[in-house]
Amino acid sequence: MAALTTNVVPLVGLRFDNLMAAATSGDDCATGTGVLLIVNNGSAASVTVTLATPETVDGDLAVDDREVAVAASGWAVIPVTDRYRNPSTGRCAITYSAAADVTVGVVRTAAA
Repeated sequence: MAALTTNVVPLVGLRFDNLMAAATSGDDCATGTGVLLIVNNGSAASVTVTLATPETVDGDLAVDDREVAVAASGWAVIPVTDRYRNPSTGRCAITYSAAADVTVGVVRTAAA
């Protein structure tokens, strides 16, 4: 599992061309207000990106993980709120149905 670095977007903007290959074993990233996971699917098939949701309600009822389908040759921008924060690591666990030709990056908006 690779730890994705969060790039802070300054008010003047950010050139964002440093996406990295998605790890076949999954990745993790910071969570919080304004944190976004950017996914570029360069493959010829749809890929599902899953953000683990460690939360439970009523003591034992697990909240479903967030699954986002990214179309072939498509892009997705996925908010990574604190809902996905694993209490033991402080980060969001991310997995991919396939990682070949998938690149990812994490950005966080700067405070105004």
